[in-house]
Amino acid sequence: MESRALSATEEWKRGWKLVLACFVGFSFFSIMTQTLGVFMDPLTKEFGWSRTLVSSGVAIAAVATAILSPFFGILIDRYGSRKVAMPGLIAAAVAISCFSLTSGSPAQWMLLWGFYAVISISVKTTVWTAAVVGCFTTSQGLALGAMLSGTAAAQIIVPPLATWLIDAFGWRMAYIWLGCGWGAMTFLLCWFFLYDVHSRKPADSTGGGAVDGVPPELPGLTIAQARCDPALWRIGISTFIMMLLTIGLMIHQIPILVKAGISRTNAAWLASLAGAAGIAGKLASGVLLDRYRANWVGGLTLALTAFAFLLVMDGVHTPALIVLAMVINGYSAGSKLQIASYLTARYGGVRNFGVIYGLITSLVAFGSGVGPMVAGFIYDVTGSYTTFLLAGTAGCVLCGLLIATLPRYPQWQSSSEARPALA
Repeated sequence: MESRALSATEEWKRGWKLVLACFVGFSFFSIMTQTLGVFMDPLTKEFGWSRTLVSSGVAIAAVATAILSPFFGILIDRYGSRKVAMPGLIAAAVAISCFSLTSGSPAQWMLLWGFYAVISISVKTTVWTAAVVGCFTTSQGLALGAMLSGTAAAQIIVPPLATWLIDAFGWRMAYIWLGCGWGAMTFLLCWFFLYDVHSRKPADSTGGGAVDGVPPELPGLTIAQARCDPALWRIGISTFIMMLLTIGLMIHQIPILVKAGISRTNAAWLASLAGAAGIAGKLASGVLLDRYRANWVGGLTLALTAFAFLLVMDGVHTPALIVLAMVINGYSAGSKLQIASYLTARYGGVRNFGVIYGLITSLVAFGSGVGPMVAGFIYDVTGSYTTFLLAGTAGCVLCGLLIATLPRYPQWQSSSEARPALA
C-alpha cells in the first residue's frame, strides 16, 4: 500500500531544519571560491604571482572533484549524507586554515589546494543536494533553492568579511578565521539537524527510511540507463559550460570591476549585491520549478545570464549597468546548480542520485576549475577580459537553448519502477 504524498506545508514542517543545516553547509563549501578574488591582490602583491597561478588552485580542486565525486556519490547512496559530511566538515576547516601557511612557493600553493581538494569533496554539492532531494518531493524545487542559497549568502557575507579580516588581521589570519569560525558553526548545525532517507531515526518517524542499515528502495534509473539518457547528457553539457563561464566571471569579478574604475571595497560590496540577488533568484526559481516546466524556467534563467557578461564589457559598462549586471548575475547564474540538481532528480530519480549527480558534479568541478584559469590566461595574454566576456555572452545563450529544448520531464510513479512515465 502506497503512502500518501505529503503536501508542501507538511514537507516543510518536517524538513525545514534539514534545509537550514544544508544551507549553512553549502555556504561553507563555497568559501574558497567566493574569497579567491578578494585574496588575489594580497597574494599577487606579496609573492609576485600571476593571476593565472593564483587561479590554478581552483583548477586543482576541480580535477580532484571531477575524479572523486562519483566515488563519494556511491558512499552517499550507500551510507547517507550525514555519515559523509560530519567528518568532512572538521577536515575541511583544517584544510582552509592551512592556507595561512603559504610561503610564496608555487609548488606549496598547489599542494595546499590539492590537500583541500581531496578533503572538501565530502562537503560539496552532492552531499547537501542528496539530503534535500531524498526528503522533499512536492516542494523539491523550493527546498533546493533555499538550500543552494547558501552560496548566495556566502557571496553576500564573505567578500566584505574577508576584506575586513585581511585589512584588520592580514590575509593569513583571515584564512584561519574563515576556516575555523565558519566551520565550527556549520558542524554544530549539522550535528543536530542533518539527516536524509538513510538516517534511521528521523526517517522512520516520517514513514520511510533505512532499517537496520539496509538502504531504502527508491525510484529512479539504473546506472546503465542513466549513462544512455540523452536528457541527462544535455543537462551535463549545459552545466559544464555554465560553470566554466560563470565561475570564471565570479573569481575575476572584483578585478574586472576594479579595472572598470570601481574601488576594491566597493567591488566587494557589489559582489555582495549579486549574492543578495542570488537568494531571490534561487527562491523564485524554486517556486517556478515546482509549478511550471523546469526546462522552460531553466532555459530562460541561464540565457538571461548573458547580460551579466555583456554589461561589464569595455565600451558598454556604466555605473548603473554594472550594478544591473551584478544583479542579473546573482539572480540567474545563482540558480544554475539548482536547475541542474532539480532536472537531474526529475530525469534520473533518486535511486542512484548520488552517483548520477556525482558525475554531474564532476562536470561542475571541471568547468569551475577551467573557467578561472581561462579568464586569467586571457587577461595575462591580452591585458583585457573582453574576449572572455564575449564568449560568456554567447555561451550562456547556448546553455539556455540546450535546457529549454529538453523533452517533458518525467514523473516517477512508484519506488518499484526503474523507468518513469512522462508528464
